[in-house]
Amino acid sequence: MDIHSCAKHTTTDKQLHELALLYRFSNTLLSTIRLNKLTHLILTMLTSGQEPLFERAMLFLLNEKTGLLQGMLGVTSETSEGLIAVADEENPLGNRWDISEEIIARQRSSEFSSLVRMSRIDIKLDCPVFEKVITQGRVFYTGNEELTDYPTSFSFLKELDVKEFVAAPLIARDTTIGMLVVDNPVSKQRITVDELRFLKLIAGQAGMAIENSTLYNKLEEAHTDLQDARERLLHGERLAAIGEMAANLVHELKSPLVTIGGFAGRLFKTLPDASREQHYADTILREACRLEKMLADILAFSRKPTICYSNCQMAEILRESFESCATTLEDQSIRLIQPELDDSWVVLGDAHQLKQVFLNLLLNAAESMPDGGIIKVAAEEKTGPDTGSLIISISDTGGGIPAALLSKIFHPFFTTKNKGTGLGLPIVNRIISNHQGSIEAGNEGKGAVFRVTLPLKGSRLPEC
Repeated sequence: MDIHSCAKHTTTDKQLHELALLYRFSNTLLSTIRLNKLTHLILTMLTSGQEPLFERAMLFLLNEKTGLLQGMLGVTSETSEGLIAVADEENPLGNRWDISEEIIARQRSSEFSSLVRMSRIDIKLDCPVFEKVITQGRVFYTGNEELTDYPTSFSFLKELDVKEFVAAPLIARDTTIGMLVVDNPVSKQRITVDELRFLKLIAGQAGMAIENSTLYNKLEEAHTDLQDARERLLHGERLAAIGEMAANLVHELKSPLVTIGGFAGRLFKTLPDASREQHYADTILREACRLEKMLADILAFSRKPTICYSNCQMAEILRESFESCATTLEDQSIRLIQPELDDSWVVLGDAHQLKQVFLNLLLNAAESMPDGGIIKVAAEEKTGPDTGSLIISISDTGGGIPAALLSKIFHPFFTTKNKGTGLGLPIVNRIISNHQGSIEAGNEGKGAVFRVTLPLKGSRLPEC
């Protein structure tokens, strides 16, 4: 049935045809909840057929954040071909229209639609008629004689060659959410009162359908967020259970390991020097120490750390870190290049944990250079709009980190070392995160570089 053919019938027939048309229009809008398809169906129904109701139709939605009308789609009588009539044999009142994905893609990529979608209209500055449509919720018809009153800044009319048009509000729950704009630029045929009334009815149904689609999409997003939150909660509970089990296991293993290490140390001292038995005792002692270190790392990672924030002098923390690893670096023929330190650098945090971070990074760098090399530490203060930050980088000449492994090095239990636990860097990462900072790893020059960023005093951190 042609929309325009309603005008060719008597008043009674015309009303019946209009009701049937509106009913099919309503069935069509209820057939999909997808906003994209819905906009295509609305505009295609207004412009399709041998004698279309309008030659062009455009749909705009009001952006709540910016307050601008945003062009969503534009369809012409040339691009509206392809509307499919869907008959319901069991329910004749269920007849509706549909549109294929191919036609949707073609309409969306048309030059006219692209111009509409690029349009952003400030109703207060650009067009008084559009402002009335949105604020008053009324249909407005604008003729040629009124267009001269538009501000020159309103480029939308010029770009789309709009000379005479009707703008109808899309209303949902007593709120205007957008508008339909229609015109007849080819035939120059004036839009009749009956067509205006019909457009108002269609716009009313379209507004409610668009609002339902938007609410459905928000509901889907909320459901997805809820599912994600549930998964994170379950994951957190599983991790908590694993952490508790790990903590209990560590406590059970630590006591016998300490005993084994202690007796191995005593045995080592009583055995003849360089004897096979002393070598065996030394091996037991070293492995016991390694296992103790591994258990200590697991226990540290499984526990939720408690931080009592205080003023931490970063210069002093770095000096202590350098001194703690000085002997190790000297024994491995590694030269440490230290930065100029400023005693005014103060970070709110836990000094012991921050020292653990830099000591861990320095020793990791040393392990990558068994034959000697250079470790360079740099420190830079950056000032932001709210507060400053301290960036400390530690680079080495140990050959760097393979690109394929860069994204994994902060994962728990991931290690490339034969005797590593894979918890050193994850613990470092967690400490930095708990201090509202960040850590990045990469490759520079002949080796790897780690950059630690910490907020200087002035950031809002929780108190213990």
